[in-house]
Amino acid sequence: MMKTIGLWFRIVRPQTLAASLCPVMAALIAMPSPVTSTTVAAVTIVCALALQILSNLINDYYDFVRGTDQKGRAGFKRALAEGEVSKRQMEWACLTALAVSVGCGLFLVVHGGWVILAIGVSALLFAWLYTATSHSLSYLGVADIFVFLYYGVIASSGTYYLQTGQFAWSVWCAGGVSGLISMCVLLINNLRDMDSDRLVGKRTFPVRFGRRAALCLMGTVVALMPVLAYLALGWSLAMLVVVPAAALFAATLRAKGATYNKLLMAAGIINIIYVVLMAV
Repeated sequence: MMKTIGLWFRIVRPQTLAASLCPVMAALIAMPSPVTSTTVAAVTIVCALALQILSNLINDYYDFVRGTDQKGRAGFKRALAEGEVSKRQMEWACLTALAVSVGCGLFLVVHGGWVILAIGVSALLFAWLYTATSHSLSYLGVADIFVFLYYGVIASSGTYYLQTGQFAWSVWCAGGVSGLISMCVLLINNLRDMDSDRLVGKRTFPVRFGRRAALCLMGTVVALMPVLAYLALGWSLAMLVVVPAAALFAATLRAKGATYNKLLMAAGIINIIYVVLMAV
């Protein structure tokens, strides 16, 4: 029993979940007044996590079907590719994550109206379109933009709207920092898989434009972090997120092979550091 729980815990990629949690927390912290509903805040967090888990599971399923993920890959092990679970089990896992996402989403729609419905439906489409279609975002080199939006500004803006019924530029910027950090996660992941992705026709940003262009984009993303942090909170400790982010960028410049996996985990920790700095 415990072995099965441990397996599925690994399958949902817990090391990635800061990407969905942090922009929600950033919005709650950046609010000028106390949270109006802790229940809505809690359901928002669960919904965000369920949507990301759904996206992760769909990504695993279709990358396996297409032959992108294979046994012995350089990245974190994928359960389907390693034969640890069956396609049928993964399909049921996807349906379970979808049910939780939709259930939480419906509760939030009742509270927030058509704006939240639009955000929820588009988030589900993003989770599907990221990998599942013949023109998936992750195979076209444009996923970075959508990661910034859905793991950044849309997540934070939707969270703030649920609490206040309004949007705020400062909250958009606060979530934008988390979105930039998640872009770094994706760039590191795609730099690691650059050679294998090219072989299977997965045209990520590094595959389409080269390693140098991907590193230039990451450097630009890191440089923008303190700018958005300033626009969100003014001169604050949150701007110091650039320090670990710059160290991450420096490590990425010389990374090879499995070293990228450690950098991916470090990027998730940087997202958490950012939220802690905001809270302080």
